[in-house]
Amino acid sequence: MLDTPWVRASLDKAPIDVASMFDGVADRYDVANEVLALGQTRVWRKALVTAVSPMRGEVILDLAAGTGSSSEPLSGRGATVIPCDFSTGMLLVGHERRPNLPFTAGDALHLPFGDGVFDAATISFGLRNVVDHAGALRELRRVVRPGGRLVVCEFSHPSQRLVRKIYSEYLMGAIPSVARAVASNPDAYVYLAESIAAWPDQPTLAGHMQDAGWSGVEWQNIHGGIVALHRARRT
Repeated sequence: MLDTPWVRASLDKAPIDVASMFDGVADRYDVANEVLALGQTRVWRKALVTAVSPMRGEVILDLAAGTGSSSEPLSGRGATVIPCDFSTGMLLVGHERRPNLPFTAGDALHLPFGDGVFDAATISFGLRNVVDHAGALRELRRVVRPGGRLVVCEFSHPSQRLVRKIYSEYLMGAIPSVARAVASNPDAYVYLAESIAAWPDQPTLAGHMQDAGWSGVEWQNIHGGIVALHRARRT
């Protein structure tokens, strides 16, 4: 469930070959994610669509789109959505499953798009996999038009101590175990669990977005902060 309200931000390295890792898990990635997320991925995608508020005729970049599971609901609102990812394995699987979407290969730090060509951009559960996430935030700002918006959906830090403890134990204990049963490359999920644990909390990420030039940064917790949406505008 969503927690309210939106919180306004105060004004005050990749350890492995990530591209190869995602190539190796592409075929079963969506199924594994659904199991590991305890069936909550649809809740997160619905919240993302609400935060983006796509309108018919808009052009939206979905960065780190993987197989396009996050792009499809945005496209369903009438927007033109460009799923972009650096994993060719993910793109190939995505094109097979969602041939109507224009999958595009691209590096988050050197996007293959001109300045200000998108009305909005999103990145779901992918920013933490970029070696230089501050650089990625700046590059996203470059390709979004003035007045355009950004929504980042990412695992975050639960606000309640008990939830934090349970979540931490699940990340480091249960996820690798479950991954061995459902994922094509279980070791990849050990990396993913570690990257989630090391990710900045909500105010820190908001500060990084501000530093990258985004304005009006605010965040909203889902499931007590296990996942957080951060949204902002380009002025």
